[in-house]
Amino acid sequence: MKIKLLNGKGIVPRHLLIVLMTLCSLASAQQPPKIITGTVYDAGGPIPGVSVLVKGTNLATVTNEDGTYAISTTESDTLVFTYPDYEPVEAVVGNQTAINIEMYEAVALQEAVINAGYYTVKDKERTGSIYRVSAEEIERQPVNNILESLQGRVPGLDIVQTTGLAGGGYTVRIRGQNSISAGNEPLYVIDGVPYDTGTLSDRQTSGSVLPDAQINPLNTLDPSSIESIEILKDADATAIYGSRGANGVILITTKKGKSGKTEFSVNASTSVLRLIKFQKLLNTQEYLSVREQAFLNDGYSEYPATAYDVNGTWDRDRYTDWQKEFLGGTAFINTLNTAVSGGSEQTFFKIGNSIRKETTVFPGHYNYKNLAFYASVSHRSKNDKLHLQFTGNFGQDQNYLPATDLTWISTYLPPNAPALYDSEGNLNWEDSTWENPLAAMESEYRNKSNNLSANARIQYELFKALSISSSFGYTHADLQETRTSPHTMFNPAWGYDSSFSSIFDNRGQRDSWIIEPQINSSFQLGKGKFDFLVGGTLQKQNSERLSILGANFISNEFIRDLGAASEINILTDQTAQYNYIAFYARLNYNLNQKYILNLSGRRDGSSRFGPDNRFSNFGAVGAAWIFSKEHFFQDLRWLNFAKLRASYGITGNDQIGDYQYLNTYSIGSANYDGNIALSPTRLYNPSYAWEKNRKFEVALESELFSNRVRFEINYYNNTSDNQLLEIPLPVTTGFAGINSNLDATVRNSGWEFMLTTRNIQNKNFNWSTSFQFTLPKNKLISFEGLENSTYINSLEIGYPIGIYKLYELTGINQETGFYDFRDYDGDGEISSLGDQQYIADLNPKFYGGIENNFQYKNLKLNFFLQFMKKDNFNEFYGTEPPGLMRNQPAGILNQNPIQPYTTGENYDAYFAHYLFSISNAAVSDASFIRLKSLNIAYSIPTQKETAYKLTLFAQGYNLLTLTRFKGRDPEQNPGFLAPLRQFTFGFKLEL
Repeated sequence: MKIKLLNGKGIVPRHLLIVLMTLCSLASAQQPPKIITGTVYDAGGPIPGVSVLVKGTNLATVTNEDGTYAISTTESDTLVFTYPDYEPVEAVVGNQTAINIEMYEAVALQEAVINAGYYTVKDKERTGSIYRVSAEEIERQPVNNILESLQGRVPGLDIVQTTGLAGGGYTVRIRGQNSISAGNEPLYVIDGVPYDTGTLSDRQTSGSVLPDAQINPLNTLDPSSIESIEILKDADATAIYGSRGANGVILITTKKGKSGKTEFSVNASTSVLRLIKFQKLLNTQEYLSVREQAFLNDGYSEYPATAYDVNGTWDRDRYTDWQKEFLGGTAFINTLNTAVSGGSEQTFFKIGNSIRKETTVFPGHYNYKNLAFYASVSHRSKNDKLHLQFTGNFGQDQNYLPATDLTWISTYLPPNAPALYDSEGNLNWEDSTWENPLAAMESEYRNKSNNLSANARIQYELFKALSISSSFGYTHADLQETRTSPHTMFNPAWGYDSSFSSIFDNRGQRDSWIIEPQINSSFQLGKGKFDFLVGGTLQKQNSERLSILGANFISNEFIRDLGAASEINILTDQTAQYNYIAFYARLNYNLNQKYILNLSGRRDGSSRFGPDNRFSNFGAVGAAWIFSKEHFFQDLRWLNFAKLRASYGITGNDQIGDYQYLNTYSIGSANYDGNIALSPTRLYNPSYAWEKNRKFEVALESELFSNRVRFEINYYNNTSDNQLLEIPLPVTTGFAGINSNLDATVRNSGWEFMLTTRNIQNKNFNWSTSFQFTLPKNKLISFEGLENSTYINSLEIGYPIGIYKLYELTGINQETGFYDFRDYDGDGEISSLGDQQYIADLNPKFYGGIENNFQYKNLKLNFFLQFMKKDNFNEFYGTEPPGLMRNQPAGILNQNPIQPYTTGENYDAYFAHYLFSISNAAVSDASFIRLKSLNIAYSIPTQKETAYKLTLFAQGYNLLTLTRFKGRDPEQNPGFLAPLRQFTFGFKLEL
């Protein structure tokens, strides 16, 4: 058949014919389809649920539980493999019939955003040393104070809990002790507001039950409200905080709301607590044998009338384990946390509260109550230029305790001491032959504290690369505490009445206001990105404390009413104001996301220094090189990320208290010609200036094997000089010394190691491990005039600060039979100045922790091991000689060497034991490995349409300690209650 083409007017137009011929040609060349099969996997094995798409089409499938797939393609197609949190992979089909794909995680740990204080930064791009602890890590531990949740988990951070009683304090050191006598605590910042954690307590009121009168205000902060904690350690991270960052910074960020439906959560738990370990003491037979031998050694032919324990006045067959009587109880904790959050796209909120009540292991109804509340409201404009945010945290706690920790009493009471109660249920005084220890519990300690932290922040974007902001912060803390001592705490036979009753009343308050305006700019210039900020700080803090002793009451019913006391003595009446101003700036340059430079500077002014040195400059430089992005590393598929960073800078320290540079006076008890006299107590020093802390660090960070292994190695070297100390003055001046800066230098150096591994990771089972290790070294480098100063008995050049100088036991003197000690000065006598030269270093030699996380479907298991290498004072430290009327550690029976027992009548034996109790014999290895926490949680399976999530959990804390140390706790002061073992059971419901 012919088709005519006549001037384009034939039956088929010419251009249409060309199209038809082209389509026929394409059809004849179309490739036949074929089935491609394969497996998708990562380093942990097959990955189910991976999307497999033929690029440019809607043809797709997903991998099954074995990670396999099958899809129809042609040779010219390209397959695209995608899976959440993994890098997408493309593969050209070609002549292949099977395509197996290995996928790598896209979201590595390095992609996390870190809070650096005045700004945020991606973890992989940070130039400073910042360690982050997440909310999940905190919530896995049943702690009352968030500081407990950090123990052993953060390299370079050493935290010691001072008592096992709720409401106590903590000693916190970031990379060691920088200052000899000034403050060594880090700066705490809650939601952008600096928070003073200094205690408002008074030693005379609380020091006998809470060590060093430490009451940490963070006790009132609800751990369940915390989103994250960042610990800033090196100069690059802390210099922007200037003088306040010398000892490191701990940033606490609370949880915020998010847009979406309203969500509710309830978390309820009950805990059971017991003392982990009792000290091994002498039983009745052993104790009496020691006492009898002591009388024999001291030349007694018969027992004195006052030796009630051995002369038959007390039952010689009676045995009471006083530790179980006073420390063997069971404490309980009941906790309830609730929270609600939600909001629109522009405005969202989160509010929550916590109620906690805890009892003690002591006999009686002692308890601790805590109420915490937090709120956050955020708003942003529709064009996202304006951001408003308010956060607030309020906490109140009340503590009711005996005025004296019962730990010490339980240690020294003779094991055959009389019963606590008589046959009629009254306190037993055993015919005035002993002081009933329960009577001491008539003396009570009570406190109530309120803590508030609030911050409002406004930010507006002027241009795409420029924004302005300002934050307005306020903090408040107040404490009221009393220690009552009614006459009923004494033996009735003494005839005391309420005129002998007394009360210590201490009240403190601290208020702080802070304003921090800031300008931020961020822009791209070629291959480099600039981030710039400049800002200022203006802070004012008022504090006051009033401590009063009231005595001689007409009745004990009015003992808490100072107005009813016939005698009033004002012990402390202080008011202080602290003013602080600063200007700061930061410039960060990131070239090609490979070379990063960070510069920060700050000029601080503090009212705590003399007018000649009130202002000072601080700054730091940090640099990072992400060398894994260099072309010569691109072919190393096992190397996902590697960074080398370093920093150097100078920070300061003004933790010295207010008015230290001024001349001060006190009101004396004497008078002159009938007038009240003032006596000078401190000399004026206008040159009183800042301590300086120079910090250097170099670190290597890396992620390997599909981001399954991450490690970091840090070396730091910090030098603190221009130390703030009291310099001794001649006696003729009338003053012991003057506060000034001394040419003394302290160095803290060390290594920090971190390793995180994702051992197994698949659909049903995951296992990860993290390891932290710190090798610190503290040393006094120089101290001008040390040998002629009052610090010669506590410091030694070349050794750490915080050492103890003790006597050195050499054995038994063959002539006297008593302990013998090294005569360091060779004068033939043992004296404190010349011979107390044995150096005991109780600082940790190394410390760290190991954590393992397991998850099988809806079941999670986590446990954390804390370890430390250190020495501590053992059970012999500060003890009385064996043979006195008080119990002793059982270790004296096997002690070698040991001198003859004494009742105290032999002065030479008594004094020799006194030297023994503060010698190297009283120090021993206190290294330990502790199962710090164990957490098991199970989420009840629910259908997708179910509107709730229920999780049941069981937690353990301080479960097991492996140590050769003979005391109750290797970290603890032996005179106070050790941290308790805790078992917690609860549930969390989310709606």
